[in-house]
Amino acid sequence: MGSQDQRPVVLITGCSQGGIGHALARAFAARECRVVATSRSKAAMADLEQDPRFYVQELDVLSDQSVHNVLSDVLEKFGQIDVLVNNAGVQCVGPLAELPWSALEQTFNTNVYGPMRLVQAVVPHMASRKKGKIVNVGSVTVLAPAPWAGAYTASKAALHALTDTMRLELSHFGIDVVNVVPGAIRSNIGNSATANYNKMPEWKLYKPFDAAIRARAQISQGMKSTPAEVFAKDTVTAILKNNPPAWFSSGHLSTLMGIMYHLPLVVRDFVLRKALKC
Repeated sequence: MGSQDQRPVVLITGCSQGGIGHALARAFAARECRVVATSRSKAAMADLEQDPRFYVQELDVLSDQSVHNVLSDVLEKFGQIDVLVNNAGVQCVGPLAELPWSALEQTFNTNVYGPMRLVQAVVPHMASRKKGKIVNVGSVTVLAPAPWAGAYTASKAALHALTDTMRLELSHFGIDVVNVVPGAIRSNIGNSATANYNKMPEWKLYKPFDAAIRARAQISQGMKSTPAEVFAKDTVTAILKNNPPAWFSSGHLSTLMGIMYHLPLVVRDFVLRKALKC
């Protein structure tokens, strides 16, 4: 069972090397937290497993059994979970009218139902202690949904809505809920999106747009993208506050997307059509 160590225990999903979760794990560890770093494969977190600051576990957010096993193990080892960071997610690029149903399901299963599976598993523990923080990693794309990534943006929009509702419902139990909204952050998401795109069928109606759709997979990985380490440090500082913000957005393009959100739809549509060759 847990020791008398008072340092916060932080459980993070999606900690594969090269991603935002990996950077968040290191940033929390730098702030003297006890970090449970998880992903579907320990091999993807080999560097963390060699570092005694991290407790590395394989966790599949699509599996009830996997979630139950990991949370039980963590509670047995540490006796508490102070912060849950739902970071695991998948990108999905393709035109909605021709997107394979399996790709749409996979996106929502991972980006929406995965976080909810962790939330429902951890809330009874946090509620019993009358304290805890749940952090859901959304996306700045929700502020101005653009062509070619509708499934991903819709899944993150659903997560934003669930997060807003949870913040109200869970406040009765002393649980803070934070919506973290990254801008364009340098990570492996672009390469993962491209790899997934290469598995898509050949488009019929949208074949002339193939180059533009393919380019969408890497749109967040430009020269001006914010390094994941910088984003993670700022994000962790916000999360660890005694009264964390309900919404924390940081990174390249985050301000621009905030402005886009307030534009008249006809103007926003014009800008997005030009930018993404739709």
